Amino acid sequence: SKWYQRRVRGQDHKVSMQVIKDVFMYMDRVYVKNNKVDEVQDLGLKLFKELVVNHTAIKSHLTSTLLDMVSKERRGEVVDRGSVKATCEMLMSLGIKTRTVYEENFEQPFLEVSGEFFKMESQQFLRENSASVYVKKVEGRMKEEAERAKHYLDPSSEGPITNVVERELISVHMKTIVEMENSGVVYMLKNDKQDDLKCMYSLFQRVENGLNCICESMKGYIRECGKTLVDSESDVNNTVSYVQSLLDLKARFDLFLKNSFGNDHMFKQAICSEFEHFLNLNPKSAEYLSLFIDDKLKKGTKGLSEQDIERVLDQSIVLFKFLVDKDIFERYYKQHLAKRLLNNRSVSDDAEKNMISKLKTECGCQFTCKLEGMFKDMNISNTVNDKFKEQTRDVVPVLSLDLSVRVLTTGYWPTPQCKTASKLPKEAEMAFERFKTFYLKDHSGRQLNLQPQLGQADINAIFYHKKDDVVTPKRHILQVSTYQMCILMLFNRQQSFTYEDILTESSIPEKELKRALLSLAVGRIQQRVLQKKP
Repeated sequence: SKWYQRRVRGQDHKVSMQVIKDVFMYMDRVYVKNNKVDEVQDLGLKLFKELVVNHTAIKSHLTSTLLDMVSKERRGEVVDRGSVKATCEMLMSLGIKTRTVYEENFEQPFLEVSGEFFKMESQQFLRENSASVYVKKVEGRMKEEAERAKHYLDPSSEGPITNVVERELISVHMKTIVEMENSGVVYMLKNDKQDDLKCMYSLFQRVENGLNCICESMKGYIRECGKTLVDSESDVNNTVSYVQSLLDLKARFDLFLKNSFGNDHMFKQAICSEFEHFLNLNPKSAEYLSLFIDDKLKKGTKGLSEQDIERVLDQSIVLFKFLVDKDIFERYYKQHLAKRLLNNRSVSDDAEKNMISKLKTECGCQFTCKLEGMFKDMNISNTVNDKFKEQTRDVVPVLSLDLSVRVLTTGYWPTPQCKTASKLPKEAEMAFERFKTFYLKDHSGRQLNLQPQLGQADINAIFYHKKDDVVTPKRHILQVSTYQMCILMLFNRQQSFTYEDILTESSIPEKELKRALLSLAVGRIQQRVLQKKP
């Protein structure tokens, strides 16, 4: 063919010029150098360029033939890559250490034609494919163009042709791709398409503002999900499930961050920013988070190993970082921790101390000093109680009850002070006075004030069951508050009391008295200890 003949002639010229160069080697070394004229090799290339390549009948035909062969291969046809490669090498050599001839005769027209081709192809891809398929086709097209530049175009064309592909297939359409209905970024996030998002991220990071486009779409979806959770909280009315839903949402986007976005700092910041925004839309988020942690650190939590608790605490700390009102969280957390410690409801001291350590890492010593002081009080109280029991074991009269006292430092604990001195049963009053004498002997100058609203008691009770005219006693151990104990112990003296009598005899604050009586006399019939009339 004529194409093959021209290719052979170009090679013949190259070989011939090498022979001529060898013949005139001495002239190149002496005459050419001294007179500053072109060497034989360069002069031959210039003449070939002017008389052959730039000839009117050849120049346009050469360019159109090269472009036609590239176009055919893009359409899937087989072409003679060797001829194209040899021609590109020839054009590069004719430039004599520059790319001018190659750019003018091939690269510039090649990039213009390619731009039009990819422009039309992108429109066809968008019409016929979903976002994920479009991204994969663009990825495939980019690999083809890079491979073409490496194998038979000049390698220096890889960068320019890649820029054309990126501009026409990605930059121009990136907003359309991201916002595609039923296949764009929001669809991928909703349907957990991590691999598709990874492909899109990989492709879009090649162009300016590509990742911003994906990130903005993701932020809008996170905000929508978070607002839905916050708005539905009042309907659910379950603080544990509300916080768990937040943690599940955060864990879900952490997976996207790791598996799809390569832990990109911009995406990480966007996720944190949106969570901080909608978490603080709910003014009760601090309280709910404290209640959630309280639920996980209480005894009786089923199905949670130490590793599970550790994981939940780590997740909770992540939400804690997003809270603006950390002081509100501290206030609620102190109250919940106090109840767990005083009621002996903590799942373990290690878990409690671990949580305090995490809070200390986040907010410093000042934030947790009172929490640590509460633990210190509990440890000291255990030691004091052991010493008290040991020293009073043989003291007469022997106590008729087993007393355990928690000595609490006023500044550490969030519990309100009881202003009214309630009347304890005689046995309890005697035991407390003996402990007070024992304690103040070693801690002179201190003051002990009884706080009955915080105490608990286990009391033995005998109930009589009548069946078939036969009355049988049955012993029970009742776990009650100190106020409930004071009320029940009154009934050892007589069968019934009026409300006013109980109030007078016990000196319990009226609000606390009503609460204690309701729990004893109202509720499930099987759980009622007292009978209320009417």
